[in-house]
Amino acid sequence: MAKAILKFIRLSPIKARLIAREVQGMNAEYAIASLQFTPNKAAGIISKVIASAVANAGLDPVDAVVVSARVDKGPVLKRFTPRARGSASPKHKPTAHIMIEVAAATKGDK
Repeated sequence: MAKAILKFIRLSPIKARLIAREVQGMNAEYAIASLQFTPNKAAGIISKVIASAVANAGLDPVDAVVVSARVDKGPVLKRFTPRARGSASPKHKPTAHIMIEVAAATKGDK
């Protein structure tokens, strides 16, 4: 089993978890192909992390299965935007940590 971790990515962890749940348990090649056509910022990023985890395992995407896809909350960047009459409103820019684990597929998984 091999893993790849992408930390401090400027992406909402709540939105990324929706995509991560879809690919968990999938064949790596099928997961990358399906994420390619998903119109979401998180889909492209998670696709690259899956490809990295497969490369770390030294496998072909056909022979790998996404065992675990986890998205953890990172630190929040706090910024301010100017408002009327000299006041300011806070803006929270969330970050996420993405961890993907892949393993070699057994004969029943293909």
